Amino acid sequence: MTASITPERPSTAEGQRGRPLIVTEDEELLDDLLRLCAAAGAEPEVAHGALTRRGSWESAPLILVGDDSAARLCDRARREGVFLIGRDLDDHGIWQRAVALGADNVAFLPDAETWLVDRIADVAEGVGRQALTIGVIGGRGGAGASTLACALAVTAARSGRRTMLIDGDPLGGGLDVLLGGEGAQGLRWPAFAESRGRVAGSALEESLPELHSLRVLSWDRGDSVVIPASAMRAVLAAARRRGGVVVVDLPRRVDDAAAEALAQIDLGLLVVPAELRAVAAAHRVASTVGMVLRDLRAVVRGPCGPELGDEEIADLLGLPLAGQLPPEPGLADAFEGGEPPGGSPRGPLGRFCAEFWARALADEGGVTA
Repeated sequence: MTASITPERPSTAEGQRGRPLIVTEDEELLDDLLRLCAAAGAEPEVAHGALTRRGSWESAPLILVGDDSAARLCDRARREGVFLIGRDLDDHGIWQRAVALGADNVAFLPDAETWLVDRIADVAEGVGRQALTIGVIGGRGGAGASTLACALAVTAARSGRRTMLIDGDPLGGGLDVLLGGEGAQGLRWPAFAESRGRVAGSALEESLPELHSLRVLSWDRGDSVVIPASAMRAVLAAARRRGGVVVVDLPRRVDDAAAEALAQIDLGLLVVPAELRAVAAAHRVASTVGMVLRDLRAVVRGPCGPELGDEEIADLLGLPLAGQLPPEPGLADAFEGGEPPGGSPRGPLGRFCAEFWARALADEGGVTA
């Protein structure tokens, strides 16, 4: 259990990494806090009741004070990021000690362990701007959503941005195959199937295959085709904390895992071929996805005829138009030659993606109209 003493405020350590400081003489509490720091991927500094290093109180991004040491630290300068850690929920005096200490929060163990691991992990990883997260969905089968998702990721990585591509469609055949990296070393979705709670963003990134300067989470060639909702939530949250951009290839059917992904997506792109039957199918997808995702836009895959243009298709779907994707005749040959979708910056697909990112990243994180 945790409770806030003061209103939520941005940490003075936001965007920075550092070692949390633990102050306690309670050996049992110290063991618990060291265990939680290890779970969060943080190596703390420990002061056994007294601060031995000059400036440690002022410089630590997060301070965990055992209730046994609170009284001795009340003369310390007030600062943000101080948590008072106790065990006895019935000890009402802890609130007075927290106020005297100037603590932001009181955390009671073991109830608050998950919450506390998250706060420590924020320090260990650094809390900065989250990744701009784009979801790509096909209006019908074979619409080209996976191709566009790969091209967006390849284009973002080519510009030097930290980029992660997540395959959220277990029946799509594997984005690593589209990128020519089905044999690349690294973890696939089955390794994360049991993930719950917090996944370290740095550990996730380092464990995935690196293809064309981006990290890819795809499927192996096994029979498993289920992403638990808890795993999708944990993995996508970890990917977003690393900053840069995240591109998610999503299935048309919104199951629990897809709904978890949609809840974390900033902008969705619905890929629709310029055909009446495709528009009818896409309308059903848009209706379902739109109940979860507030910002969904249409990408019309050309060529468009005079009777059914890109703006007319977007109007029929009731969606803003993100743009028209022109045909790229040499795409299949390029793939056979080892070039990924969007690999040529001068091709229609590469140009579309470059223009999309220029608009989407115009204000370094916001999505412009």
